[in-house]
Amino acid sequence: MEKWEGKVSSTLTKANANQIWPLFIDFFNFHKWFPNLSTCYGVHGTNGEVGGTRYCAGFSLPNKDGGADQVSWSKERLVAVDHENMAMSYEMVDCNVGYKSYLSTIRVVGGDGEGEGCVIEWSFSVNPIDGLTYEDLFQRYQTRLDQTTKKMEDSLVQNNG
Repeated sequence: MEKWEGKVSSTLTKANANQIWPLFIDFFNFHKWFPNLSTCYGVHGTNGEVGGTRYCAGFSLPNKDGGADQVSWSKERLVAVDHENMAMSYEMVDCNVGYKSYLSTIRVVGGDGEGEGCVIEWSFSVNPIDGLTYEDLFQRYQTRLDQTTKKMEDSLVQNNG
């Protein structure tokens, strides 16, 4: 079966990579930033370290248990962390939203110049998902990344302002 693979990105102008990276590597607390994710917490291992596994739940995707009005959930495990290059990869180990063979990588790329700004790249590889087209999935990733990074940047600006 051919996988759906893609990469979306979002540019931040008011927060730099060194400010944003800790928010992504705080793997067990991603509900603070990700839209429609009501809960996220560690179920195994150490937060931000390879092998750390989180449970996430919310309303971001329709699920096999009854549709969009039912809670969607997943268990996700960090499989690689590269602090020097500000990159992390995680896999979905269980879920009720139809993902199979899911691997995702988030990378924070520093901006040019005086350390201001950065680009967040989110790549994914997943088997096709029943009920979705690749284009729909790609657009969801782009929208969620844009919403997440805006929330992160706004919070940093507000706290540093």
